[in-house]
Amino acid sequence: MRTIIYAITILAISLWGCKNQSSQDKHTHSATETHAGHDHEGHNHSHEGHDHEHEGHDHEHEGHDHEHETGEEHAGHSHESEEAKHSDEIIFPKAQAAKTTFEVREIQPASFNQVVKTTGQVLAAPGDEAVIVATSNGVVSFSSNKLTEGTKVQKGQSLFQISSKDIAEGDYYTKVKATYEAAKASYDRAEALVKDKIISQKEFESTKLEFENAKTAYDAVSNNKTAKGVSVNAPINGHMKNILVKEGEYITVGQPLATVSQNQRLVLRAEVSQRYYNAMQSVKSANFKTPYDNKVYSLEDLNGRLLSFGKTSNENSFFIPVSFEFDNKGEVIPGSFVEVYLISAPIENTLSIPVSALTNEMGIHYVYVQIDEEGYRKQEVALGANNGKEVQIIKGLHPGDRVVTKGAYQVKMASASGAIPHGHSHEH
Repeated sequence: MRTIIYAITILAISLWGCKNQSSQDKHTHSATETHAGHDHEGHNHSHEGHDHEHEGHDHEHEGHDHEHETGEEHAGHSHESEEAKHSDEIIFPKAQAAKTTFEVREIQPASFNQVVKTTGQVLAAPGDEAVIVATSNGVVSFSSNKLTEGTKVQKGQSLFQISSKDIAEGDYYTKVKATYEAAKASYDRAEALVKDKIISQKEFESTKLEFENAKTAYDAVSNNKTAKGVSVNAPINGHMKNILVKEGEYITVGQPLATVSQNQRLVLRAEVSQRYYNAMQSVKSANFKTPYDNKVYSLEDLNGRLLSFGKTSNENSFFIPVSFEFDNKGEVIPGSFVEVYLISAPIENTLSIPVSALTNEMGIHYVYVQIDEEGYRKQEVALGANNGKEVQIIKGLHPGDRVVTKGAYQVKMASASGAIPHGHSHEH
């Protein structure tokens, strides 16, 4: 009986344990399924929510990008517009411009002239020079050790002394004086004899002629006789253009000693190619540039006038001579070779600028155009006629442009920085 009870008890415990285990397994499984389902769904939900938030974040991000892009586009538009307007701007401050010779000019259409460029020479005008010649034979010496080419002289001023005291043929002045005195005595005697008809009228006239010649020679030297010999004086006011003898040289009567030039009027003689012959009909004036100071002179400013132009050329030349006369204000050297700009027919309604406004880089010409108070733009230009002072602009500029006409080189140097200062404001 005890054994049966014990077996029943064991069986009951086993059944209870299995049931409890099954219940626990079921509970665990349910919990697991519930937890798994909850977590999975929650995870998915969270994940979906995360995706949603992520998408929302992307949406916001995209919106942010949109706003950013809108701002960028707007800023980019302004920046590009501003950059397009000022990318090539050169800053040249007013304070720096004030330290140099600086000028800006607004250009407008006006009349210009066709130009024939050639070469020529400046010569002394006829009657503006005098050649000094020796009045006696002898050895020449200079009256002043400061007598050189270019020296200013006055009319009547002693320039040379001619002495013949120490030469074999004897003193020239003494010989001329003796000849004169002998001729005068013969003339006086003949004058008395002819009255009494002791000598013929023909003989008297011959004696008179000898006397007059001797007197002329004597007067030429006696008026200028000095202790050093015979003085040779300047015939006009002016300056010594050239000296043709050396001190101590033996010279003869009539030999050229020097040339004195007044330089009051000069002649510009240009040589023009035959292909410009038709243009010569309208030439009335000219400009010329000297090589020693690189300065351009206008004949209109020097009281110049056209003298003549050749109708034919020399058989050995293909050029036609054109001559002008003008006042010399002491700056032009006679004999110098110059560049000549012959001013021909007018060209109406054209733009022109001073030559000083141009800069040259590798054969290309540029000017600098003012675009604001301190800003400038480098502008390439195509050139037309050039009269030495002004040049015609065919392409690159427009009426109303403000161009740097003086100080272009300084602006060019300022462009080397290639940057616009941050403090500079673009106000137009």
